[in-house]
Amino acid sequence: MAALATTAFALILLYVSAFSSVSAKGGFSIDLIHRDSPRSPFYNPLETQSQRLRNAFRRSFRHSNRFNPKVSSTVPQTDEAEATITNNRGEYLMELSIGTPPVPIKAIADTGSDLIWTQCKPCVACYTQTDPLFDPSKSSTYKTIPCTSNQCSALKGNCLSKGSGSGSPCQYEANYGDRSHTIGDLAVDTLTLASTTGRNVSFPKTIIGCGHDNAGTFDKKGSGIVGLGGGDESLISQLSTSIDGKFSYCLVPFASEGDLTSKLNFGDNALVSGSGVLSTPIIEDEDPTKKTFFFLTLEAISVGKTKIPFTSSSSSSASGGGNIIIDSGTTLTLLEQSFYSELEEAVDQVVGGERVSDPQSPIPLCYKVSLSEDLKVPNITVHFSGADVKLDAKNTFIRVSDEAVCFSFAPSESLSIYGNLAQAGFLVGYDLKEKYVSFKPTDCTKV
Repeated sequence: MAALATTAFALILLYVSAFSSVSAKGGFSIDLIHRDSPRSPFYNPLETQSQRLRNAFRRSFRHSNRFNPKVSSTVPQTDEAEATITNNRGEYLMELSIGTPPVPIKAIADTGSDLIWTQCKPCVACYTQTDPLFDPSKSSTYKTIPCTSNQCSALKGNCLSKGSGSGSPCQYEANYGDRSHTIGDLAVDTLTLASTTGRNVSFPKTIIGCGHDNAGTFDKKGSGIVGLGGGDESLISQLSTSIDGKFSYCLVPFASEGDLTSKLNFGDNALVSGSGVLSTPIIEDEDPTKKTFFFLTLEAISVGKTKIPFTSSSSSSASGGGNIIIDSGTTLTLLEQSFYSELEEAVDQVVGGERVSDPQSPIPLCYKVSLSEDLKVPNITVHFSGADVKLDAKNTFIRVSDEAVCFSFAPSESLSIYGNLAQAGFLVGYDLKEKYVSFKPTDCTKV
């Protein structure tokens, strides 16, 4: 059978130390390094590939909780229920710099949230981190947003107390589903990203959160979160004018990784064109709590010649008809239980192998397949509105041990999510002006 993907796509944005600034006009790209690559600060040499896979699977299910349609904005008022951001166990670590002079920051890159925040001095209550805390007093371009300003209101920030003066900083509070939290000041400062050209691209007056009270399950190797969602305060939205609303990525399968890197592209570099391109609309939701997420419309999934129409509960769909979120930070593709059951049955009928259960893996459909054996992998096509995306074996089945291969789709108790294993080997482009996502089969090792 075709080569199987052997782990998930938890990636790291590679930081380049040169800080000569270049214009974003014309586009730029950033290197992405696999979380489990030896080049990653999260790399654990004592883990086997099977252990890394199982950990990624578990993260997929934890991440799905952040897509609860009832959660509130990333920067809610203090009396609101819960923020739609994930914790430090997200699938990407992004290295960038903040301030003048620029200070390197390691933060989780999260396509399921919006706010950009990092731990800051003075810290009332911060979790332990490896790198020094960002000191805003040493940045000549750092400026807090006044709590009485229109900008503070638009960002759903608030004044620390009633009667606060016009000079008091705008406060944000973000709470996690696992009871982790970050509280601090909303501010603007220069944000710098490393380009693959060896030079850097700087963006002045970027809205950030300067966290002074941060606690929970954060990892000491990370110092905050970079939101890459669709909300107004996300990195993508703030750079929208500079990058013409376009970004794309091409994920290299871990089995092919080695010293190769995946790519995250912006502006002109993010164009997806030529033969084989398939595009589907991004569905905007009227519910502001869902603005963060990129909803698509899934019409059906085919297993060979069997086409299974997709059905979705109204509570987990976008008001405009979108019924599945595309998310590069979730490993597995998660589907609502009833539809998944039909899909699993169709796949099992074609494969016809000996089923096994892996007690350490949350994936329900696995087969006994030794390293010397092949698995009869069905042709699977994902039918989005206007785009029939044909998946390769590496997108649909993954080897979890020397004796077992598992289906990379699983049931979900909440929203359906199109994960990054299904996106590997495609150039995936987002055009936020024209409101569509494009897929192009691509050898990402050569991009």
